[in-house]
Amino acid sequence: MNAALGLDGASSTPYWLDSAQRPAARPRLMDDEAADLVVVGGGLTGLWAALIALEEQPGRDVLVIEGHRLAWAASGRNGGFCAASLTHGVSNGHDRWPSELSVLARLGRQNLDAIEEAVERYGIDCDFRRSGELDVAVEPWQLDGLAEEHELATAVGESSQLLDARGTRALVDSPTYLGGRYDARGVAMVDPARLVWGLADAVERLGGRIRESTRVLDVLDLGARGGGGVVVRTPDASVRARQVVLGTNVFPSPVKRYRPYVVPVWDHVIVTEPLSDDLLATIGWEGRQGVGDAGNQFHYYRLTPDRRLLFGGYDALYYFGNDMTARRARNERTEHLLADHLVQAFPALRGLRVTHAWGGAIDTCTRFSAFWGLSHGGQVASVQGYTGLGVGASRFGAQVCLDLLSQRENERTALEMVRRKPVPFPPEPLRWTGIQLTRRAIARADARQGRRGLWLRALDRTGLGFDS
Repeated sequence: MNAALGLDGASSTPYWLDSAQRPAARPRLMDDEAADLVVVGGGLTGLWAALIALEEQPGRDVLVIEGHRLAWAASGRNGGFCAASLTHGVSNGHDRWPSELSVLARLGRQNLDAIEEAVERYGIDCDFRRSGELDVAVEPWQLDGLAEEHELATAVGESSQLLDARGTRALVDSPTYLGGRYDARGVAMVDPARLVWGLADAVERLGGRIRESTRVLDVLDLGARGGGGVVVRTPDASVRARQVVLGTNVFPSPVKRYRPYVVPVWDHVIVTEPLSDDLLATIGWEGRQGVGDAGNQFHYYRLTPDRRLLFGGYDALYYFGNDMTARRARNERTEHLLADHLVQAFPALRGLRVTHAWGGAIDTCTRFSAFWGLSHGGQVASVQGYTGLGVGASRFGAQVCLDLLSQRENERTALEMVRRKPVPFPPEPLRWTGIQLTRRAIARADARQGRRGLWLRALDRTGLGFDS
């Protein structure tokens, strides 16, 4: 198979994890312990939950349990787009929670501000840059969608600038760009793995404990006769806790009734060798904005701190039976497709070598944004379903979990988004069939100037519609 970029020899290790700064593994849980709060999952959701809990109540006994290594899963496999949006974009938020959209937008901006403040306060070296995101139209039909998003965004107080082709290409120069919408403040670029490692250090400085390579088997409610609280069981030991936050993301929740709400959709990324001064000059990109195109099957891309081009998205792959085995982490067809699309966007980059290529499973739910749950008599809170936009929203998700455990009645817990869950996915084989029909319908819509066929229109009427 011929490719526009050199893919031979690309490392399967995610670029963010292929770093001398990756910390040594912390010890696994070997002996029975007790904690006031146990956090299951050492990704961004779990570490934000631990950090906020320790900030709210200094000296609290908090234990984080991670099944593998910190940042190994979604938190270290994404593109590093840290967005203010809590709703997977303003259009999705408007379609699902129109009466709450202004509140959700404001809470999202406040959440991104809080992330930036925490990075500064704890001295987290994660290349956090509030450089914004440029959404680009590469087909004429996408221009109307960008104009609609611009109108919605400005109506709820977001920074948004609608650009023609010349204005768009003045920021990032691709011959494919017909126009764009620039959000200068609503997205930060970040090294997500270094953010995770920095949060972990901050948690430990405040007295929290972290155990890696410790898989949680289940969470048991002790009940009144057992003295209250819950027990978190792992292969080698158990932890008795008063409260638990579940930040399991795409992995099967210990609370089995939540499992039908999430499916693993695989997303793939390629990263090039560093760009020379001459190549960078051909595309501009001095502001280092994140970029996403406006198709239903969309790409996202950005420059890394060492001037590589990270390029991902487009294919969203679901495998029968929620398959998350390691063999799915590389997909040659998708990687070559991404390479071809990258060179279509930036022809001068043809022939560059790809140094890293990997895949990651996204915790996808039918409303494309987070949902919450309480179980075990209100002692266990969980959040899942970020659907690829969790780098920023994970902090908000963690905060809401702590609110729910403390029975706080506030602006966050009053949200319909928090109080209601999405529609669950059907069991197999209907799950696989429905997802494949949707993927094909989305591809047809992109090929027909965005016109949605019968299947997508039916999903729209049931509240399950998919928009980019």
